[in-house]
Amino acid sequence: MAETRTLLSSYVDLRYRLFRSRYQAGLVYKVLLALGVAGLTGLAAQVRIPLPWSPVPITAQTFVVLLSGVMLGRWWGGASLALYAGLGALGVPWFNGWTGGLDRLFGPTGGYILGFVIASLFLGHMTDRYIRARSFFSMLTLMLLANFLIIHSLGLIGLGLWLSLVKGSALTLTGLLWMGTIPFIPGDITKAVVAAAIARGATPKEAYGGEVDRGKWQTWRLP
Repeated sequence: MAETRTLLSSYVDLRYRLFRSRYQAGLVYKVLLALGVAGLTGLAAQVRIPLPWSPVPITAQTFVVLLSGVMLGRWWGGASLALYAGLGALGVPWFNGWTGGLDRLFGPTGGYILGFVIASLFLGHMTDRYIRARSFFSMLTLMLLANFLIIHSLGLIGLGLWLSLVKGSALTLTGLLWMGTIPFIPGDITKAVVAAAIARGATPKEAYGGEVDRGKWQTWRLP
């Protein structure tokens, strides 16, 4: 029992020091981390399931996106996805299907990629700003909001514009949802649950930066 408590204490201390060092790290270190996450996003983009009725495939990207802000913080999670989008637009072939180029950002999945950046910024801000956000249910709620209200909203707007301006076809809202959101719901919820569980275990429950609820985490009622 004493050994278990010692191991747990060591783990709690380690995750605090990791996040504290991440928060205080220099520019070069943060850029390297952001590039690493951009690369992971590119690899996750290749884990995909094409849908016969939609130009938007199911991919594993959102799992990396949901964790990027949590692990890199309020600005650098978003920066990692901005690097992914920017370098991909310049020709790095790490968009889905090992493709790259500016045209991909103006294609059917361009809105989702923009949503990745904003969702990561949002989750990074909430993680760094509020200790309370690091509980499982709080993080799951935030991740579902980021996924469906940010990523999918922007994704559907981009998809609708592409269909209208490039393909010359206009879909009803229901048709657009069937093409760009509804098939993704089960997988996205599953990815959010797993990502929230990882975030719950990986994030410290102590203040490491400028949290506004410092000293109030003891009043939590959620795991």
